[in-house]
Amino acid sequence: MTSVNILHNRIYAKIREANKIFLVTHEKPDGDGLGSICAMMEFLISLDKNFFAFCADKAPANFNFLPYIERVETDKSKFKFSDYDLIIVFDCGDIRRTRLVEEIRNRNKSQFVINIDHHPKIDDWADLEVKNAQAASTTELIFDFFKANKVRINKHVADSILTGISVDTGNFLFPATTDKTMQISSEMLEKGAKLPRIMEKTWRNKSLAGLKAWGAAMDRLEINKEYNLAVTVLTQADVEGVSEEELEGMSNFLSNLRGVTGVMILFEKPGGMIKGSIRSAKSDIAPLAIALGGGGHSKAAGFVIEGKLEKAGERWRII
Repeated sequence: MTSVNILHNRIYAKIREANKIFLVTHEKPDGDGLGSICAMMEFLISLDKNFFAFCADKAPANFNFLPYIERVETDKSKFKFSDYDLIIVFDCGDIRRTRLVEEIRNRNKSQFVINIDHHPKIDDWADLEVKNAQAASTTELIFDFFKANKVRINKHVADSILTGISVDTGNFLFPATTDKTMQISSEMLEKGAKLPRIMEKTWRNKSLAGLKAWGAAMDRLEINKEYNLAVTVLTQADVEGVSEEELEGMSNFLSNLRGVTGVMILFEKPGGMIKGSIRSAKSDIAPLAIALGGGGHSKAAGFVIEGKLEKAGERWRII
């Protein structure tokens, strides 16, 4: 038995022992975080477990097809954190993205925290951690959990796992896609997952405003020859009326630009903040994100800094 399987067995034992279980994924949830939490809800329901699922932000409407997604609450007044003896965190490399930092760090001794994630490690805050930065998605690790514990995977779990994989691999186009990713995906199809529906809901969902924002980003695309980095910007006005999920994947799409090391998109956010999204198909861009106060994977990283975007002649600058 591998050490990873032992960890998955320990998680299963903790779930069996727990009286009340708290599930949480990161703010501004994506298909991987939501797929992970939905797959686990299906499992806990089969065990007749008492659980509460939380995310600081409402799940995007295009993920409403996932099983039990309506049970993911956003209101902190609907639970008392100290009531839960087991807390499981999904797809969250940075504890701050749970928006439960104080609750988790100051938990009482009877509360046990598990972290299941595929992002690079930042710090220690969980009692038990299953982390693999080489995995294409966190739902791959959820699959490993089910396999290690011989849990039956039904079509609801299969849809949830395949959604996480599809979203985090850009429909199997990104470098993180491995042989294992394809093997798991194939098995999920055999278990009843509907890839055409997943693609329809998660990728073919752009509005006119969303496509115009994509057009603005492409129109402003420039190449920094010193670093061979493609850069573009989107202001608040550009993304007015455009949902967060519609902008997902823009960085990944632009990283296909031929001949560049990578691509960086700067999104102007409310409150005088700028979000940077960096992608590369060939180079390690994580150090750049870390230098700017962010983090992420070697091929997909990001950061948030203070400032506003201003056009100066033909160029853009941060002020």
